[in-house]
Amino acid sequence: MKANKTLFNNYFLFIIIFSFLIFSANTVVQAQESQQWGEKHTRNMVSSETNLPSNFNIETGENVKWIVPIGSHGYSTPIISNGKVLIGANNADERDPKHKGDRGTLLCLNESDGSLLWQLIVPRMEGDRHNDWPMISLCSPPTIEGDRVYVLTNRSEILCLDINGQADGNDGPFKGEGWYMAPVGEFAKEVTLTDADIIWSFDMKLQLGMSPHDSPHASILIDGDFLYLNTCNGVSYNHLEACSLEAPSLIALDKKTGRLVAKDDENFGPRIFHSSWSSPAMAEVNGKKLIFYPGPDGILYAFEALSQSISREEVHLFNKVWQFDCDPSAPKENIHEYLKNREESPINFMGMPVFYKNRIYVTGGGDIWWGKKEAWLKCIDATKTGDITDSGEIWSLDLEEHSASTPAISEGLIYVTDCGKKLHCADAETGERFWTHNLNKDSWSSALVADNKVYVGSRGGDIWIIEEGKTLNVLNYAKLDSPIHSTPTAANGVLYISTMNKLYAIEK
Repeated sequence: MKANKTLFNNYFLFIIIFSFLIFSANTVVQAQESQQWGEKHTRNMVSSETNLPSNFNIETGENVKWIVPIGSHGYSTPIISNGKVLIGANNADERDPKHKGDRGTLLCLNESDGSLLWQLIVPRMEGDRHNDWPMISLCSPPTIEGDRVYVLTNRSEILCLDINGQADGNDGPFKGEGWYMAPVGEFAKEVTLTDADIIWSFDMKLQLGMSPHDSPHASILIDGDFLYLNTCNGVSYNHLEACSLEAPSLIALDKKTGRLVAKDDENFGPRIFHSSWSSPAMAEVNGKKLIFYPGPDGILYAFEALSQSISREEVHLFNKVWQFDCDPSAPKENIHEYLKNREESPINFMGMPVFYKNRIYVTGGGDIWWGKKEAWLKCIDATKTGDITDSGEIWSLDLEEHSASTPAISEGLIYVTDCGKKLHCADAETGERFWTHNLNKDSWSSALVADNKVYVGSRGGDIWIIEEGKTLNVLNYAKLDSPIHSTPTAANGVLYISTMNKLYAIEK
């Protein structure tokens, strides 16, 4: 058990994760900015940025714009907008003397030099540490629209923040930032110009009755007035049952008020093997806008997106269009009896699904910590309806051990990582594998394709720059200070790479 607890200290990505986490997580380009994790709606890990570096050297400073410490146990991917870089971190560096000890934080940095503009301080959740694992950074990458920042905190709250922090005053309706920053039992903290400005808050634990596991991870998707995200509802501390059987795993909020607008009606609770860490994607298929959600039960779902004209005064249920069981032979009953079974177990998703040319591409397989050593990349027909388990699969490509990767698809090629230390390049049309590259260590992060290059990191702190194409050509390799769990990001001619301890800005 002690070994398992030690393992959890190196838990997430967000790639996620980003990546799930992690898990693995994380790039859309709008006006040369990266405002959310994954190309808008489709979640494809590509960027239209150009003139990005093919090499850099940390020791000599070649092509290094700046380096900023982000504490320890960092798993979040940086997001860039309005001259600012936002990234989840922890309080190990204690940037403000009024905040002592372990906290989740969201840092807002100056894009030009990495200096701190403001930070969101989030006290740890009281009680069971499996609800908010100590020292883990705020894992979720924020999503930015205009002057609003939307993020899921380590306390399972969805917050709307002013991207300018307190510099332009304390906007409302939320006015309790001082009390928000104070742990239970302490007086309110003084609110200064380096503190975040909270506009509204939605507490999923309180308002949905959900129970987070280890650390929540979600990349919020915006469509019109709605925010879509996974709730990260998960299992108990002993991993033998889901704590909140009735809580939803997929929800939508009104972005202006934070009010709950819709939720799933799939009764996921009894079928959650670990947690609901994978975030949704969106695209229009056959004239209808769909939400693609990898459920915590190993089944990929398509739901109708909400009409912008629906009532905000009631809570709606998502209408299911199709479902695809990615592992029909996996156990479906008494699933927690398969805990630690490396040969046979349910599957789960850590990365996000990617929509590309009427197809959905998704990685999945056995749980990294508790499940079977099996992983794959599947291509699914997004145009069908009903239960498409027997008819929806176009092709499947075996990966190694586990995968937390969100695919990157460019010029008909698809790139994914796995926990077998591999980066795979395959044909997006047929699934034919063109090459694999050894990353030296397993990877919980996703690859980024930008400027005809593939940027990818590993848990060994390795960062690889590879020429995009059917033939493997490594352009550069560097060893950074600590493991990489997030996805590289490109914005305004700069490449951003986050390790567990530092954020690197690399510029040609």
